Amino acid sequence: EENALSYYYWLVAGLTDSQLGYGIKPVDLRHRFLTGFDAPMNTAHGLSKYPYIREARRIVGRPAYSHPQGFMINEIDISRVNYDDEYYQTQLPGNMYLSLRRALAGLATATAIDTDQSAADIPRRTRSTIFPDSLGIAQYAIDFHPCMQLSPPELPGNTERSGVRRAHGQSYPGQIPLRAMIPQKIDNLLVAGKSIATSTIAAAAYRVHSFEWSVGIAAGATIDYALDNQLLPYTLVDNLPRPEPGLLDLQKRLQESGNPTAFPDTSIFNLDWEDWRVW
Repeated sequence: EENALSYYYWLVAGLTDSQLGYGIKPVDLRHRFLTGFDAPMNTAHGLSKYPYIREARRIVGRPAYSHPQGFMINEIDISRVNYDDEYYQTQLPGNMYLSLRRALAGLATATAIDTDQSAADIPRRTRSTIFPDSLGIAQYAIDFHPCMQLSPPELPGNTERSGVRRAHGQSYPGQIPLRAMIPQKIDNLLVAGKSIATSTIAAAAYRVHSFEWSVGIAAGATIDYALDNQLLPYTLVDNLPRPEPGLLDLQKRLQESGNPTAFPDTSIFNLDWEDWRVW
């Protein structure tokens, strides 16, 4: 509460700015702080009744053929980061870096393994992972706020601590797989919003309104389909990568209702996504 009130004071009357220095930020006294039980927040202090938790607790999905430790959307499923960068080559053990490059090879993965290609010779796909159980779409940058060198962060001349936002950057248009919504031990529950199964880094791209609308529709449509057909959602994906007729039926229902499960021209062969950038 003290932090919230301090931020309000800075917004209205503060003169400091970490990038611009002292005295450049204008004072704006037009703001009015509303308190009391007849104010919008309905609290004596004027603040919300509950804290806004930006970093939600996320599930880990069920073990699957491709994810033996539990399904999760990972950084490399969507990131445009240059993994040729010296940082990755020097900081990751050799076998781990080779596995990373193989995982990013797309259609060339089998060849890279069969011919034992070196990491430097393995091509990289320029698209996101295509999930067979996708029920929605999402795209936002893998966006991290910086850590500042000095405290408090608003000190004049303060700069970002270098090397911290390594994964920060653009992402490819991605998908919302049903497996990311299914908890490990509860059969009759679907998880949506920021709590789906994503890694800490991938979660940065799965947190904005457009994603939340899409995943909400996906969850609702899946529940509706499950009730109509007297089944549990996990049975729609428990035989992947083998065909799942019920899953295809659900995806068709979503698409026919105007809710896409993939971005236009999504294909394992389409590697041209340069025009799809967030900023």
